[in-house]
Amino acid sequence: MLTAKQHELIRFIQQRLEETGISPSFEEMKEALDLKSKSGVHRLISALEERGFLRRLPNRARALEVIRQPEDTTPAARAAGSNVVPMVPPAPRVAEAVAANDVIELPLHGRIAAGAPIEALEGQSTLPVPAALLGPGEHYALEVSGDSMVEAGIFDGDFALVKRTNVARDGEIVVALVRGEEATLKYLRKEGGQVRLDPANAAYDPQFYRPDEVEVQGKLAGLLRRYH
Repeated sequence: MLTAKQHELIRFIQQRLEETGISPSFEEMKEALDLKSKSGVHRLISALEERGFLRRLPNRARALEVIRQPEDTTPAARAAGSNVVPMVPPAPRVAEAVAANDVIELPLHGRIAAGAPIEALEGQSTLPVPAALLGPGEHYALEVSGDSMVEAGIFDGDFALVKRTNVARDGEIVVALVRGEEATLKYLRKEGGQVRLDPANAAYDPQFYRPDEVEVQGKLAGLLRRYH
C-alpha cells in the first residue's frame, strides 16, 4: 500500500514524463507536493523504488522511469479520507527520461577514523551529494580521518557516504561504534565469538572486540573526494 504522498509523487512524475519525456527535478517535486525540503522527496523516491514503482536509470543523474502505477483510490476510500491506495500490475514502460541533475543535502556527522577509533562528532552541517550516487534508504556522510583503509581506495579527507543500518554481512565496510563512544571505518569480520575490525593497510593490525562492544551504525555506500 502507498501513502497519499507517495501516490501523489508517482502521478506527478508520470504526468511530467508523458508531457515532456523529462523527469522532474527534485525542486519541482518538492514544490508540487508542498514539502519543506528535497530530503523528503528523496525518501519518497527511495520508498517507491523499494516497492517496485520507480527505477533510477543507470549512469544518469536521477533520471527516473515509472515501471508500475498505483490504482486510483476508490470513491469510498476518498470519502473516508484514506491515506493509502492499493497497487495494480505493472504499467507499460514510458520513454526513457532525460537526466535532471540534482543533489541531496546529506547530514555531515563530523569525522570518522580510518585508523585508531576516534570520537564521531555529531554536527549540524550538510554535504551536497549527487542523487545518482545514492540508492534506497537513509544516508549520512562522514569525513574520513587517517590512512588505515587506503588499500580499499579510502583516503584521509574523503567523505564516506553511509547507508544507515545496524546490520551488515561479514566482509562489508561499516561504521562501527566501539564501546558506545568511539567510531571507526573498517571491514567487519566475526571470528571465534569476537568481532574483528580489519584495516585495509598492511601497516595496521586488526582490532578485536567482544560482540557487545561493537555496534554497527551503517555501511559504506560510496565516496566523495575533493581535489585541490
